Amino acid sequence: EYLAKYDEIYTEWAPNEKVAAEVAIGASISGVRSLACMKHVGLNVASDPLYTLAYTGVNGGLVIVVADDPGIASSQNEQDTRMIARSAHLPVIEPSDSGEAKEFFKYAFDLSEKYDTPVFIKMCTRVSHSQSLVELGERVEVSKTYEKNPQKYIMMPGNAKRRHPVVEARTRALTEWAETCSLNRVEEGSDHSRGIITSSTSYQYVKEVCGDRYPVLKLGMVWPMPEKLILDFAASVEELVVVE
Repeated sequence: EYLAKYDEIYTEWAPNEKVAAEVAIGASISGVRSLACMKHVGLNVASDPLYTLAYTGVNGGLVIVVADDPGIASSQNEQDTRMIARSAHLPVIEPSDSGEAKEFFKYAFDLSEKYDTPVFIKMCTRVSHSQSLVELGERVEVSKTYEKNPQKYIMMPGNAKRRHPVVEARTRALTEWAETCSLNRVEEGSDHSRGIITSSTSYQYVKEVCGDRYPVLKLGMVWPMPEKLILDFAASVEELVVVE
């Protein structure tokens, strides 16, 4: 609804999430940055083109915004987008407030173009229904040129087989990037008897209750997981707690 207020951004409501994803995919292939927004149950509808999109990759940056509903506040079921992203071999970024959401979107588009992949922005009910201060910055215009490449974008079995190793290599590269990226950070605490790993709105609850007492590993990129970072953090504390 807010994007529609910007004349320079083409915005439309699609008949369903599959169509929305396909329109965004077409825009990306043409060379412009695009995004599709949906709830977690809508991601089921969009999964048909999404799994193949993981193989073709993108041209202009492509972000899929999915709002999960843990606790089922306003949905017909409870799902976890991270599980779908894991099976599709796609990265997931998860902000914990409005300010992070704005910054993480910029990361997501850059990440999409750098690693030739669609990127999930995983929202949740509490973050989506809250407001917080954001810091505005200068706009940067980004566009790419369309180049005909049937081997990349037409997933006949012969092409898909050649793209599969590309997908696996991309996941390994993203895992390595997650280890040192600024989206994941360790916040030191005075009491190392306990360490907490958390993300999204749960991070806000942890800080509200614990303040700076315990070290916190705050995950902004929740898939692929930064395994070494997690293991090193776990080794630095006596007890490890995961808050979701």
